[in-house]
Amino acid sequence: MEKFDSVEKVLETHLPAEELEFVKSVVYGQGPVALEIPQDASKMAEEHDFEIKSFKIPAKPEQVRAPRLVRIAAIQNKLVLPAGAPIPEQVQAMQDRMKILVEAAVKAGANVIGLQECWHVPFFMCTREKDPWCQYAEPPTGPSTRMLQELARQHNVVIIAPILRRDEAHGDTVHNTAMVISNNGAIIGMHDKNHIPRVGDFNEANYYVEGMDGHPVFETVFGKIGINICYGRHHPLNWMAFGLNGAEIVFNPSATVGALSEPLWPLEARTAAIANGYFSVAINRVGTETFPNAFTSGNGLPQHNDFGHFYGASYIAAPSGCRTEGLTRLRDGVLVTEVDLNMCRQVKDVWCFQMTGRHEVYADFLAKYTRADFQPQIIRDPALNE
Repeated sequence: MEKFDSVEKVLETHLPAEELEFVKSVVYGQGPVALEIPQDASKMAEEHDFEIKSFKIPAKPEQVRAPRLVRIAAIQNKLVLPAGAPIPEQVQAMQDRMKILVEAAVKAGANVIGLQECWHVPFFMCTREKDPWCQYAEPPTGPSTRMLQELARQHNVVIIAPILRRDEAHGDTVHNTAMVISNNGAIIGMHDKNHIPRVGDFNEANYYVEGMDGHPVFETVFGKIGINICYGRHHPLNWMAFGLNGAEIVFNPSATVGALSEPLWPLEARTAAIANGYFSVAINRVGTETFPNAFTSGNGLPQHNDFGHFYGASYIAAPSGCRTEGLTRLRDGVLVTEVDLNMCRQVKDVWCFQMTGRHEVYADFLAKYTRADFQPQIIRDPALNE
């Protein structure tokens, strides 16, 4: 499946124009409009071999509120060097690559830029090895974050930067963390990954545990932002909590492979945007990473050296239900989308999901469910006893 660049390319290759327009309107919904990419950004993409796309998702004009226009960017990228390259060289190569991708996003008008999960490291968690991989972990103010702080300050952008974080104050423990960097370069805060996978080669529980900092929403000059890291997208309550805390944009920085999750990928962030009344930004790593030592996992497969293909396909979804096209499955990419945050309230007024949510009913049920003496509410057909 690695030979296919994207769903969009397949459709464009095999469908006549009229049918293509119809299919795209069904698949992506009404709303997204392609924007012209600035020439200097297009030139960068050509020179440095990455894809760049730009869209606009308009909202209705209002009589009382002025538009709240924000350009959101999603950046996906592969490793620059082989996974087993010396750590200082790999980190420097990743930083150099990210500077180029961030600059392209800025040239396309981005205000808020989101990066993929653990953007500065190979996704080594499949190996279960501690050495040398844990040496990639950095403190919150480590070199990868400092580099992005300078870019945020220089370009007046907010950056969501997921890193492998070393907590030196609490026993040098490691965490999967998203740093939130203000447009002035300061660190607004951070959020740890809420849900840790225990499936296939995702052996992350060998390195860090679930976060305990709740579902914080960070108020920035460009809107209120939440971060639902990777595996948390499979948990609807996780998405919901960020919405209840007032998020207008929720980033989902991820690292997921095709054999496991690709059929789910187009659905989860999009349905979360609909159900919770915010914009969701699904960002996935891209490429195949091969590790020096073969490994096995609890899935019965023979030992192997790679995790599988990270299929990229990053996209942005709106509370109205529409979404942009995805980025390529094979290359680095930058997706910039102009949105009007007023759409969040407009959709809530139409669908009333928040008003009809019956949260008190579910709060009561969940309180009962978490008790040791919980009994499922099952009403049995008496005929089954005959």
